[in-house]
Amino acid sequence: MTQLVLIEQELAAAKEALKIGNEGKARVCTRRAVALADEAWLAKQSDQPFRGDSLAHLRRIQQDLSLPLSVREAAERLSTTVTRKDSAPFTTDPIGDARIITTYLTGP
Repeated sequence: MTQLVLIEQELAAAKEALKIGNEGKARVCTRRAVALADEAWLAKQSDQPFRGDSLAHLRRIQQDLSLPLSVREAAERLSTTVTRKDSAPFTTDPIGDARIITTYLTGP
């Protein structure tokens, strides 16, 4: 399966999770989708693979100043934990934020 297919599967799973009110699962699925997109993007940029979990990918994206601000901000919102949602940027649209990131990273 290609990375794009896997990304779309994760985003579809996130959508289903939101439908049944499982926001935690939706956030996990969107984070995995972003990690898949980031792995593919990094593979094109370097021959050294990046090792880390989904949150490590989100932190890497946040710190990469070569990426557009909108992408870095979406990564920050997705990486904010539920316990910090009142004191840090927090996403109310995890699928939308994941789409911002994955569209940029998988684009032409």
